[in-house]
Amino acid sequence: MEAILAHVPQPTNPTTTSNLRRRGGVAMSTLAVLFLLFDAAMKLVKVPPVVEAMQRLGYPDATARPLGIVLLACIALYIVPRTAAVGAVLLTAFLGGAIATHVRVEDPLFSHTLFPVYVAALVWGALYLGDARLRSLAPWHR
Repeated sequence: MEAILAHVPQPTNPTTTSNLRRRGGVAMSTLAVLFLLFDAAMKLVKVPPVVEAMQRLGYPDATARPLGIVLLACIALYIVPRTAAVGAVLLTAFLGGAIATHVRVEDPLFSHTLFPVYVAALVWGALYLGDARLRSLAPWHR
């Protein structure tokens, strides 16, 4: 086993790892933000599938635009580096409401109910990769 591990190339430049982490974090964050922006835009425009989904989920049509505005505000906080952690907390709360709604109407688990968990994992994973202070708080880091 030691002979195998001895041949694994080790990074010689610590900034290479940091750059890889940063790029991974940017990629994850971009993916999450693009999806959330699309979701907010659909709520603001109130396209027919959104109206149908709101009715199926038990929400009045009038709540679509306010939800879109709240989501845009959370995204704005998330994309500003100084307020990214607050934005991530607020996005997590928003996505938690989506999970509760899908559980209430007994939607399929992996495709509907857990999808907000996947988005939240991208949001927090991006912060984890991009912020050494957040990484130092992780229990497995110690």
